[in-house]
Amino acid sequence: MPLIQFVTHDGNQYEADIDSGSTLMQGAVDNMIDGILAECGGACSCATCHCYIDEGWAEIVGSAEGMEQEMLDVVREPRETSRLSCQIVVTDEMDGMVVHLPESQY
Repeated sequence: MPLIQFVTHDGNQYEADIDSGSTLMQGAVDNMIDGILAECGGACSCATCHCYIDEGWAEIVGSAEGMEQEMLDVVREPRETSRLSCQIVVTDEMDGMVVHLPESQY
């Protein structure tokens, strides 16, 4: 079970054990991580699970494609490492990954 570190926009840090095979969004919701709203429940239709993958982990996670990339066009303050956490399936290789959260999902 990979341990993922979430860092809020103001520097608070939270750790969550997330099952491999689960989405990053579901793991954040299950662990009550503030900053991941997930209003659509993981359907890739609202972008309220937007996050920034730490640059050191971006290659392992990969980049957004297709519908996810289209949804990222509407988020506030997109970055090169922006992703929707509902589209990231956690793997054992992600143990120790750092995920940064935006100031707002709206």
